[in-house]
Amino acid sequence: MKIKTLKNSKARLCEIKTNHGTIKTPFFMPDATRGFVKLVDNSMLNKINIQAMVVNTLHLYLRPGIKVIKKAGGIHNFINWDKPLLSDSGGFQVFSLIHKNTGLGKISDKGVVFKSPLDGSAHELTPEKAIQIQFDLGTDMIVCLDDCPPNGFKRKDLERSVERTILWAKRCRKEYDKQAMSRQQKPLFFAVIQGGMELDLRKKCVGELVAIGFDGYGFGGMPVDNNGKFSKEVLEFTVDLIPENSIRFALGIGAPQDIMECFKMGWDIFDCVIPTREARHGKFFLFQRKKIFNFQFSIFKKIQNSKFKIPNSQSFYNALNINNAKFSNDFTAINKYSKLLELQQHSKAYLHYLLKLKDPVGQRMASINNLEFYMELMKLITHSVERATRNA
Repeated sequence: MKIKTLKNSKARLCEIKTNHGTIKTPFFMPDATRGFVKLVDNSMLNKINIQAMVVNTLHLYLRPGIKVIKKAGGIHNFINWDKPLLSDSGGFQVFSLIHKNTGLGKISDKGVVFKSPLDGSAHELTPEKAIQIQFDLGTDMIVCLDDCPPNGFKRKDLERSVERTILWAKRCRKEYDKQAMSRQQKPLFFAVIQGGMELDLRKKCVGELVAIGFDGYGFGGMPVDNNGKFSKEVLEFTVDLIPENSIRFALGIGAPQDIMECFKMGWDIFDCVIPTREARHGKFFLFQRKKIFNFQFSIFKKIQNSKFKIPNSQSFYNALNINNAKFSNDFTAINKYSKLLELQQHSKAYLHYLLKLKDPVGQRMASINNLEFYMELMKLITHSVERATRNA
């Protein structure tokens, strides 16, 4: 991994080599949970310049099943995608299922036994199986199975979560090494840091995981506290513990301002359902084009002269609710600055109408708008920082 560090800042630009191409950070991965981004086909994803996506181990294991994907030649062939893919372990989904309803499964040091949300059939997910499935998928980046606690866990429960996460990481590492012996191409390997809001537990978890050895480390658990407040202190404390030559993965970070704050801290990669899920419900991101220059200049000057500080998010973009009645008569383009014809040629009033009817055409247009916004946001940050460092 090539790393360009920034003067007076923890923020950095990296190049990460994978089996399906090099990715430049910061980068954001939309969730292609079941092997696709809802309502958006691959040709459109390529037009938007999506660098990489996240697929979900659990969902693909349950349907269409690993046998089908292996027969297709791996997940890239199955979904006809030639760029990098990251697979999560499936643990977050299983744990969320069980924490909401203990009748649906049981967690032990051995692994997790759970009932399929599709048909109620019984399954077991162990650290070894999570790694085996991800190798069979053939993704470029894979993730350890970890014990992912919900918000509100007591201290003793968080301690147990950290201990189990470390135990499982050791087993995942052993299985990874076993699988890698018979494979020509090896995926990048991530561990997940747990510990909730307890800083000492986060420190313990990082120390043990680094001793085991991984290519990258992710922030586990919810990035917000019980009140929904962004956990800036915990995220900053955790990233400072991760070795500089390791990839830093801010799992589940997706609000534009949160991405920018995490980039400033030194996190490299991000993923979240926000741009597509929020789009389907009418939340719509648009740049305030007249203020982008001021935003870029602000980054430029702050890197040159002082510690790198991200300007207020609302200084350069709007998060609109296209369902609001005021848009019913707004005949301006959905996004006149977009590179995509449908966003240039159709009006906000038309999009408002389609979303009111819950029509997939409208949901698709809102989704591609938000995905394009996120890719432009990554480019905006990168270009602003590169310009500043060239002239520093």
